[in-house]
This record gives sequence, C-alpha cells and structure tokens, in this order.
Amino acid sequence: MNRLISLLFLSLIIFSSCDTNTILKDNYDIPDAKWFTKDSPSFSFDVTDTDATYNVFYNVRNNRNYLYHNLYLTHYLTAPDGKIVHQYLDEIILFDQVTGKPSGEGLGDIYDHKVLAFKNFKFLKKGKYKIKISQYMRQNPLLDVISAGFAIEKNK
Repeated sequence: MNRLISLLFLSLIIFSSCDTNTILKDNYDIPDAKWFTKDSPSFSFDVTDTDATYNVFYNVRNNRNYLYHNLYLTHYLTAPDGKIVHQYLDEIILFDQVTGKPSGEGLGDIYDHKVLAFKNFKFLKKGKYKIKISQYMRQNPLLDVISAGFAIEKNK
C-alpha cells in the first residue's frame, strides 16, 4: 500500500511539473539577501514558436523586513542577434502602502510575487534569447530581497 501511494505521489509530481507552455522559469538567489546594483542576473531561453504570443512575469521573493512597499526593476530582453528588443523600468508593489499587508503569497516571513512585466509579446526570430534584471532602488545594497527572476509563458 505504501509503495502504491509513493508511486502515485511521484507520478503527480512528474506530471504537474511538465508545463509545455512555460519556456523559462528561473530565479537568481541573492547572496545574503543583499542585492547590489552591479548584480544584474541574466537568464537564457530558446524560442521555437514565433507565431505564439507570450506573457513575461517577474518572480520576486522577499522577507518581511524589506523596508519599502515597492521595488523598481528594469528588464532587458536581448534577441539572438545581440540587440535589445524590449527594455522597461517597472514598479512592483510588494506591500500595501497604508496597511503594510503583503501583496504576494507567503508562508511565515517569506513572500513570493509573480507580477506581469509585459504581455502578449511576439518573438520575431527563433533562437536563444537572454533576459536580464536589475534593481533600481536608492539603497545599495538593497536588503531583504531573497531572489529575483522570470517566468515566460506561452499564451494558450
């Protein structure tokens, strides 16, 4: 009986992790939760379907000690030919400014945020793209951001 339950659980994990519509889901773990402005992690991914549109999301994880209600991030999307094809400065709201209630999902003192960066984007060329993320806050290092990254999902 235990073996059957284990097999069912393993099958559930395997099938739930297979999402053919996600072409990138990756995060950069920020050492000691101190994000320096010089640290701009980048992520590579392959685009094979140029007919589809995609939504790009920021993934941010912070702890309760984060001093601000918001976070300014800039993304840089680079095409296979090395040219930047999309760049923008975004403000992400991590806590309600009045109540201090976290806007993300959390457990204990850690909160995860999945925030739309841009939607319905069409990649014009097939190939390997890179997307880079930078923090643009006045504090350097920016404390209590644990990780940052992206999820890129094909629209159904």
